[in-house]
Amino acid sequence: MSRPVTLFTGQWADLSITELAPLAYEMGYDGLELACWGDHFDVDAALSKKSYVKERWELLFDHGLTSYAISNHLVGQAVCDNIDERHKSILSPEIWGNGDPEGVRKRAAKQMIATAKAARLFFNAKPGRDGKDDFPAVVNGFTGSSIWHSIYAFPPTSQEYYEKGFKDFAKRWLPILDAFEKVDVNFALEVHPTEIAFDIATAQRALAAVGNHKRFGFNYDPSHLAYQGVDYVKFIRDLGNRIYHVHMKDVWWNHGDGSVGVFGGHTNFGDARRYWDFRSLGHGDIEFEDIIVALNDTGYRGPLSVEWEDIRMDRVHGGEEAAAFVRSVDFPTSNIAFDAAFDKANQ
Repeated sequence: MSRPVTLFTGQWADLSITELAPLAYEMGYDGLELACWGDHFDVDAALSKKSYVKERWELLFDHGLTSYAISNHLVGQAVCDNIDERHKSILSPEIWGNGDPEGVRKRAAKQMIATAKAARLFFNAKPGRDGKDDFPAVVNGFTGSSIWHSIYAFPPTSQEYYEKGFKDFAKRWLPILDAFEKVDVNFALEVHPTEIAFDIATAQRALAAVGNHKRFGFNYDPSHLAYQGVDYVKFIRDLGNRIYHVHMKDVWWNHGDGSVGVFGGHTNFGDARRYWDFRSLGHGDIEFEDIIVALNDTGYRGPLSVEWEDIRMDRVHGGEEAAAFVRSVDFPTSNIAFDAAFDKANQ
């Protein structure tokens, strides 16, 4: 069987879950990757109200949908970041508090631990579950980074400086990962500029920093790698055993007018001068068949979750088209060797 096709709800948080669920089914999705913002998945409600997770599953099943992951990118971002006024707009008042940076980071860390517990309650309540999930329970998200601002090494940046950032990441995330271990949930970092890991080298370094903790892996998204010049298929082949979830998202690059480079030129998405921009699936430069082959080769059997971002296209049109596109490019592995038929014993 091909993999289930889900929709990440983060970019649809302006719609209530009761509006989005039937729309997602109509667009052709098998399930939802539920964002922990808007009203799509409420971590605190899941922990405090016994009926909450049951009601969420009822809503999904009533609309022919399922779920394999929840995502808490916004809170995760605050765990390691250099906190400033931008974070206030993405965090709850409870986590923001008085805005003291260290206080924000500590409250964000506690909320990520709460997210792991809520995820376990949610997936335990899945109707028809016989004690074992179809796929391991996953929380996707960001980590933030105390060293992203030093990405261009001037003033000159030493490896000792970078190492402090990875040690800060490990100090803050190891207790969170241990909490994920206690409830049998994986954390999948979306490798992404502004995170502690944004390419293959930093993903490997982040793994090493947390001692290859079994609960730390990746939400693979080729769009964040490709425009940087990172080999997004090599990422799968090098780190396939740590890919806990997959986002399907497209991007094009080398499409601007030459006045904006890979760092974005402080322009908005959709600005025609941009060197790169996110595109609806099939409209960018990502070679998705190469991705599917690599995922098959490395044994990934989980969902393919559409993260739809294309400022140039109506999102319902794009969301429906994207679901169909993923089904068209996905295919299962073969259970026979084609050349085995040449052996008389198999004829």
